[in-house]
Amino acid sequence: MKIQTKLENLKNYKIYLQVEEAVNEFLKKKGYLKVDLPVLSPALIPESYLEIFETEFRYLNKKEKLYLTSSPELFLKRLLVYGIGSCYYLGKSFRNADLPASLHSYEFTMLEFYKVGADYMEIADEVLKMLRFISHKVKNISQKLKLERWEKISVAEAFEKYAGISKEELFNHKLFINKAKKKGYRVEGFSYEDLWSQIYTSEVESHLGRNGYPTLIYDYPKEFAALAKLNNDGKTTQRFEFYIDGVEIGDCYTELTNWHEQEKRFEMEEKKRKKDGKIIHPIDKGFIKALRHGLVDCSGIAIGLERLVMIFAGVNSIKELKLINIE
Repeated sequence: MKIQTKLENLKNYKIYLQVEEAVNEFLKKKGYLKVDLPVLSPALIPESYLEIFETEFRYLNKKEKLYLTSSPELFLKRLLVYGIGSCYYLGKSFRNADLPASLHSYEFTMLEFYKVGADYMEIADEVLKMLRFISHKVKNISQKLKLERWEKISVAEAFEKYAGISKEELFNHKLFINKAKKKGYRVEGFSYEDLWSQIYTSEVESHLGRNGYPTLIYDYPKEFAALAKLNNDGKTTQRFEFYIDGVEIGDCYTELTNWHEQEKRFEMEEKKRKKDGKIIHPIDKGFIKALRHGLVDCSGIAIGLERLVMIFAGVNSIKELKLINIE
């Protein structure tokens, strides 16, 4: 790797600062409290779909494993449990094993905010207002993108429209795998989740946020529940992602408040991590303990700030926003 100075990116970097300032101003006006959080932790939330960074603290003969946080969620939810109210974090997060590219970096800035007493669709309304506020402040967004409303589409509708997979096939593992095989995907050795992600990435994702409005795609299958509440149909979760120009910008869900269900999901995720040969880290049992005290009804969203700024700066890579690039 080498360090590169990119002063030609100064104009874009200043737009990054304008967006950052607008985000802080908007959330402050809305009553959210900004919190500063650690980026090193002795335990993490187990997430099977991503890899983490491991390091070690040393003092005399003492050694302790520490891990760079992939998101601020484990800390923010503790604060919510103990009554901090609506809050947000805007700072660094880290994810390993993703090849640095136009949309990926192992070190990136994450905006994550939680609103007490709200569900995922109320957060959707809040995000759209925030996008309009940023647009007003920065005034550098493409005129082709309209922010008056969302283009809303459910996951089931999107799979039928763009991949030719019916609702019945989408939620039935056997039918879905057979459909994937007919479409030419290799299915041997791949799980439903693996194939779903392949088809979503190659056939659905590129169509989102392309029709003049940002796209809100919602109600993901329960297999992709993460930390989200299930809908009453028992098949889908109260989760959405939003896209602009085919790029995923943010991921939101109505938060799961049942600590017992969360503990089961953690155990499942840990097993998947072990099976996939990922770095094994201690599970954040304190997170479960905090949930047992009672997480208030709330909803939260994580937004990649660099990806959001790319839209306002009109650039195609997060590298074009940085004054210093490590490559």
